[in-house]
Amino acid sequence: MIRCLVVDDEPLALHILEDYISKMPFLQLVKATTNPIEALTIVQGGNIDLVFLDVQMPELTGIQFLKISNGKAKVILTTAYPQYALEGYELDVVDYLLKPIALDRFFKSVQKAQSIIQPVIKTVQQAEPVQQDDFSTDFIFVKTEHKIQKVYLHDILFIEGLKDYISIFTTAERIITLQGMKKMEDALPEKHFIRVHKSYIVALNKIDSIERSRIQIGDKIIPVGDTYRDDFFRIIEDKNI
Repeated sequence: MIRCLVVDDEPLALHILEDYISKMPFLQLVKATTNPIEALTIVQGGNIDLVFLDVQMPELTGIQFLKISNGKAKVILTTAYPQYALEGYELDVVDYLLKPIALDRFFKSVQKAQSIIQPVIKTVQQAEPVQQDDFSTDFIFVKTEHKIQKVYLHDILFIEGLKDYISIFTTAERIITLQGMKKMEDALPEKHFIRVHKSYIVALNKIDSIERSRIQIGDKIIPVGDTYRDDFFRIIEDKNI
């Protein structure tokens, strides 16, 4: 768990961030306070991993807080004023969230913080490739908007990339998660899955037919990109009889 502290002189802003943090299973809220001096004391105690820090506060500004805390915890700045962004990044903040903060933007920001604070924790975002010989029981955990969902590998038909999101199409449903295709590709066993396009990964055992550079899985037609064509057809050739 990443231990969090929220510092903002506006109670409504505190409430919103408390609610967002409660939706993230890898975040633990230690304290939410309107008092930056109290917050600084907590951070100096060394029990906080991540601070959500307002910039404009009457007693102590967020920039002053950053300078005094001297890197004791990672910081995500939260403010309605974009002009402080450059100074914040010069002080090595993780991210800069402009109010009003949307949940999807918050999610992306805390994932960035997680990759910095917990680089050895393996989730779907930094998944360790699963064992190749237990495909029928292997699974990954996927972070959706409100939960972490188990997905069995043998149920996956194909995966489609959509900018910062991916859609995982299974035999039962479509699952959308904030994720990159490269990290998802690295998380899947090469024996059973292959990247065939910049936007598609397919399960080899779910391919129904191949016609020229088009793959059919159920009702879905998936193109084979030029970059991936040779590797794909080499694998298909190995399985020909």
